[in-house]
Amino acid sequence: MAIVTLKGNTINTLGELPTIGSSAPNFNLTKTDLSPSTLANYIGKKVVLNIFPSIDTGTCAQSVRQFNKEASELNNTVVLCVSKDLPFAQARFCGAEGIDKVEMLSDFREGSFGKSYGLEFTDGPLQSLHSRAVVVIDEKGQVVYNELVPEIVDEPNYKAALEALLHA
Repeated sequence: MAIVTLKGNTINTLGELPTIGSSAPNFNLTKTDLSPSTLANYIGKKVVLNIFPSIDTGTCAQSVRQFNKEASELNNTVVLCVSKDLPFAQARFCGAEGIDKVEMLSDFREGSFGKSYGLEFTDGPLQSLHSRAVVVIDEKGQVVYNELVPEIVDEPNYKAALEALLHA
């Protein structure tokens, strides 16, 4: 179990993020067109998982905007933005914001992503949503970077995540 805070109040997660050097857990998520997406779809590419509680919060929305901006300059890399938001809400946000360089994926069906990545909240006002985190995976499916953001209202360390891609 990991501990993060929401405006200074402690919240627990189900477990820990996958460790650097380990194989990234597979996932079954849903795209905005309601089609399935798994980690196997991205083998051979570098993957940035931008994980957050809800697209309808300022920090979560900003992380998607920032990674969308950065993604246009990345070679052989896909940025996947993962939350439990409905695919319809994700698509609405991307359309309104002109977001077109990242892929939005929803964990609304199975909810297994948050469990297998150890970042589902087990208590607090955001219980069962995902904690804010970034996981970078290399072309072979190995975790090369992870960050569990300690204060949920804070943004992730974009620079560190993007630098990890250069060494992946």
